Amino acid sequence: MPYPRWLLKPLPNQEEMHRTEWALRGLNTVCKSAACPNISECFANKHLTFLILGNICTRNCAFCAVTHGIPLPVDEEEVKLIVLATLNLKLTHVVITSVTRDDLVDGGAAHYASMIKALRQETAASIEVLIPDFKGKPGALRQVVGATPQVIGHNLETVKRLQKSIRPHADYERSLSVLSQIKQLNGHVLTKSGLMLGLGENDDEILETMQDIRMTGCDMLTLGQYRQPGYKQADVKRFIMEEGFKFFHDQGLAMGFRKVLAGSYVRSSLRAGEIRALLEEQGAI
Repeated sequence: MPYPRWLLKPLPNQEEMHRTEWALRGLNTVCKSAACPNISECFANKHLTFLILGNICTRNCAFCAVTHGIPLPVDEEEVKLIVLATLNLKLTHVVITSVTRDDLVDGGAAHYASMIKALRQETAASIEVLIPDFKGKPGALRQVVGATPQVIGHNLETVKRLQKSIRPHADYERSLSVLSQIKQLNGHVLTKSGLMLGLGENDDEILETMQDIRMTGCDMLTLGQYRQPGYKQADVKRFIMEEGFKFFHDQGLAMGFRKVLAGSYVRSSLRAGEIRALLEEQGAI
């Protein structure tokens, strides 16, 4: 499906974007690996999401451009490099995600914990992690929650009916359980989830999924337009107008989410400064 003209936007300051790219040399970001359409704008404003545990995923989700295959061993130097990049870029809010590492016993949870602890010790940045489901292993989740990042996110990505075609190795109920368990382990941690719209879902399914996410106690929700990152990924089935995103935004607030970001270009780490402001409001930092 061709992209409508109203989805196009001007390029931001290229000089600032290249400065960010230079500071990130030797590191992976989901911005690049997943071909995010916001990369130019975000890099120009020093907003980014570090991608840890390598850049090869053990799963092969239909929406994702990240390389699928057999990952390399975990690079322990990655922790130091991300701390250094955080300091060099003067980041006030750090967002970290990872490929899914089903090949590791703990799914990479210990590496997440080491990263969070190092950032807390060496920087003044607030910390947000976007985690995989760790195959539902409670011990792995405890490691991440125990490292006390301010925000822990886990995305459902799409509605229940489409889970098996879009996320064949994930599970809808397991993802909801991850969000619930985070709150049970530490009720002070803000939780966050996200959906991509335009994969073939209908409006009632979106609202039902939003309500399911909210029932876990989840604090924040992101809703964005799915854009096919390459010919191998799932096709776009429809484009949501901004009026539609406004409707879902308002519905989300009525359901009790503390913050809802909804729009064509919304992704998990877009407008990270707003998350920092929310943390400051509640005295979490």
